[in-house]
Amino acid sequence: MTNESSSIVRARDVMHKGVVSIDGMATAREAAAKMRLEKVSCLLVEKRHADDAWGMLVVQDFIKGVIIAGRSPSEVNVYEIMTKPVITVPADMDIRYVARLIYRAGIRRAPVEQGGEIIGMISLSSLILDNELF
Repeated sequence: MTNESSSIVRARDVMHKGVVSIDGMATAREAAAKMRLEKVSCLLVEKRHADDAWGMLVVQDFIKGVIIAGRSPSEVNVYEIMTKPVITVPADMDIRYVARLIYRAGIRRAPVEQGGEIIGMISLSSLILDNELF
């Protein structure tokens, strides 16, 4: 039997480092434009102060909070449609536990946190499609 402890894959090993963020006061139209420009499907919503929590804005939030609600994207602020607080993953968490946490929480992605800062983003699909875990 081999010792696998030295080959444990951590969240920081498979995360995407290019996290794109936005202020909660931005409009849904501005957020959608930023997502198109940066070619991302989610935005991290910045904290307003040290005791605040991060938020997350994903495509489904636009569908539910703007399109289905029949609202104008120029009149809806990000903070009105985002998910907050979000589940974050410690950078040193074993990828097996990361996958289990994200899957059981019913989410597709989570910010990776280290030292109180977001340093990346991890998603269930990126575990399979963007990495050579198997």
